[in-house]
Amino acid sequence: MKFSPITKRRWKNFKSNRRGYVSLWLMVVVLCVTLPAEFIANDRPALIYYKEAFYMPIFHSYPETTFDGYFETETRYADPFIRQQINAHGWMIEPIIPYSARSMDYEVPRAPYPPSSRHWFGVDDQGRDVLARLIYGCRISLLFAFMLSIASSVLGIVVGAIQGYYGGMIDLLSQRFIEIWSGLPMLYMLIILTTLVEPNFWWLLLLLLLFSWMELVGVVRAEFLKVRNYDYVRAARALGVGEITIMWRHIMPNAMVATLTYMPFIVNGAMTTLTSLDFLGFGLPVGSPSLGDLLSQGKNNPTSPWLGLTAFATLSLLLTMMMFIGEALRDAYNPHKVFRHDVA
Repeated sequence: MKFSPITKRRWKNFKSNRRGYVSLWLMVVVLCVTLPAEFIANDRPALIYYKEAFYMPIFHSYPETTFDGYFETETRYADPFIRQQINAHGWMIEPIIPYSARSMDYEVPRAPYPPSSRHWFGVDDQGRDVLARLIYGCRISLLFAFMLSIASSVLGIVVGAIQGYYGGMIDLLSQRFIEIWSGLPMLYMLIILTTLVEPNFWWLLLLLLLFSWMELVGVVRAEFLKVRNYDYVRAARALGVGEITIMWRHIMPNAMVATLTYMPFIVNGAMTTLTSLDFLGFGLPVGSPSLGDLLSQGKNNPTSPWLGLTAFATLSLLLTMMMFIGEALRDAYNPHKVFRHDVA
């Protein structure tokens, strides 16, 4: 695949921002660890070969009788008898961390319990492995933030484009509405709305979308207001090109530059808001693995500092990496910034 000279120059500019470039690769590593979380941290084996048959407990639940157990209940793979049966008649591949986000370790002396060789980051106040919950919690936070950022960006771009291109009363009325809507206390409104419905991932995504779409409207609107009277836009109108085509083919590429450089900061805002709601108890359902839940446990268990510190360090690292990536994107799309490779 061949890239244009502009694309190559932008990539060189991005790489010139060392901390942004390193943060991008660190974020790739985080995604590679968290997205396949079930294969990294789970109390079920990834694959079992037993009596000339293959089983994948990660995707399907099997009763104990499948492995010559005594009960029709779901298999508990930590049971010494089940493990002995599998090892005697086959083999199994287990995840690196033998605990899921919800599995409890009843063998720890107490809960919460500090870090040890058995639990690298300790266990929380329910006896659940903190590292496993961190992996699952990071995945939820990142997926939620990326999905919310994409949805809010699309909606904000559409509204900003219509405002900026048509102007007049459409722009005036839209701006007044945005001023009123953005003046509402978002966190309090979200708390009120989450008490009216049972919170879950999709409801929270919809509720936060009600307030987050306004972040890009001003940027896109300003770009359309500036470009709509340029000569090439007037020429396109004179040639009979449709308004939709002019907006999305001739003006939108200019607005996308500002949109792309602003996206990482929208992701940061989404992660922070979700963590805040979980910390206050108005976010994901009780028991869901999340950074906010770990922070809340750290607050409720002051004698177990590893809970709050681990969640705080993880959240800080994620936000810092996204901020550095945003700065590198801004440098990449800045036509006035000159780097060493440009001079050479």
